[in-house]
Amino acid sequence: MDHYYETLFNYITQIIEIPETDKEQCRHSFMPVSVPKDTILEQAGKVPGYHNFIVSGYMRNFHVDHKGEEITVDLNDGPRFFTSYFHFMNQTVSNESLHCITDCELLRITMADAQATAKTSSTQKDFTIKLFQKIQEEDKQRINDLATLTAEQRYLKLVNEKPNIIKNIPLKYISSYLGIKPESLSRIRRELFS
Repeated sequence: MDHYYETLFNYITQIIEIPETDKEQCRHSFMPVSVPKDTILEQAGKVPGYHNFIVSGYMRNFHVDHKGEEITVDLNDGPRFFTSYFHFMNQTVSNESLHCITDCELLRITMADAQATAKTSSTQKDFTIKLFQKIQEEDKQRINDLATLTAEQRYLKLVNEKPNIIKNIPLKYISSYLGIKPESLSRIRRELFS
């Protein structure tokens, strides 16, 4: 299980230095779990129970629109925190579900444990602020891309910036994430690579 925590600490230190005391708190508050492929980890219509850190595997965050279609709003391309973040932080009912596309190794923390460690951690507050800012920037960029780039440009940007998503996630989830129909994505791929 050491690799779970080493992956977490490597991720955190890209954002902020973490002292040994805070690492020890993480080892006590984040619980390691292995989740099989195709598991719905958090279900829409409930308050998210955990803040998840993906050690390995691929997940998506999705909601169901008024037509009953699943709309993928987030895909991970490596280790990172993955949650209905705003609903978890505010402890409100989420309209999103978290789906393990592949087998996943996760570290999970409850809100109660996150609040308890915040009282003694020297870095958690700063890290949480920086993580929130990072999430906001990523969401802003995604909205901008959906509004200003063509479907082909969005696909090429994803191929260039996040090639692991292309290699490891089914096209139906990628097309939903890009805001295009699966058949349109197939056509774009044929035209680009023929």
